[in-house]
Amino acid sequence: MQRCIATISVSGTLEQKLDAIAAAGFDSIELFEADLQHCQRSAAEVRKMVGTRGLRIDLLQPFRNFEGETGDQLSRARQQFELMGELGCKRLLLCSNASDSCSSDWQQQIDDLHALAELAASFQVDVGYEALAWGKHVNRWQQAWQRVAEVDQPNLGIVLDSFHILSCGDTLNQLDRVPPEKITFVQFADAPQLNLDVLTWSRHYRCFPGQGDFDLTRFARQLHQHGYRGPWSLEIFNEQLVTSPLHSTAADGYRSLLMLEKSLSE
Repeated sequence: MQRCIATISVSGTLEQKLDAIAAAGFDSIELFEADLQHCQRSAAEVRKMVGTRGLRIDLLQPFRNFEGETGDQLSRARQQFELMGELGCKRLLLCSNASDSCSSDWQQQIDDLHALAELAASFQVDVGYEALAWGKHVNRWQQAWQRVAEVDQPNLGIVLDSFHILSCGDTLNQLDRVPPEKITFVQFADAPQLNLDVLTWSRHYRCFPGQGDFDLTRFARQLHQHGYRGPWSLEIFNEQLVTSPLHSTAADGYRSLLMLEKSLSE
């Protein structure tokens, strides 16, 4: 199993985060772009920092508010793909548009996603489209898949995030409609059951698998039985983690993935 964690999930500077993540035993990271911006190092330097610790960058995220927008959004995408080349990263996470200005026009969304996939192909990178639970027009993973299937480009797939799926009361019961190779990336996050709007719930109360109330064992088994063999990644937003010792946080996260893997054979 390829074990990954988002840099947003641990505290400290980017260098400190990488030290803790490597020491915990992870194989790779999701690089949260804010961490890249705050570290005040070039992309080439960050790539070296990651590599010297025995890690790799499996995903750059997030790329927001693209499909259904006006203006030259492809120029913004090109900048991301160029950055990915400097980082040595081959996957970009595209969040479903949450902007009020996002068009509901199906064909515009499809055309935008198709153009993005074609541009990504010229850079030899993949794009994973993730349905945010608070997305304006795409907030369920099945909706993201409908658009990806319509675009029908080999380098455009979907990202499945357990929080965005389970917080809406959704399941992976329709996963058989999706070829395993079209699942670009998988993110795991648990959470306690709280009576909050989903954005607040997501941004402040996520936790590692086994520390909340979601049935992540079933979620993981369905993915594994379906044939997904890509990275298992942790993406946790929680202020308590920011104030926790970063080495213990990374180690806790790694243990939570091991426990989830063990549940596959039980």
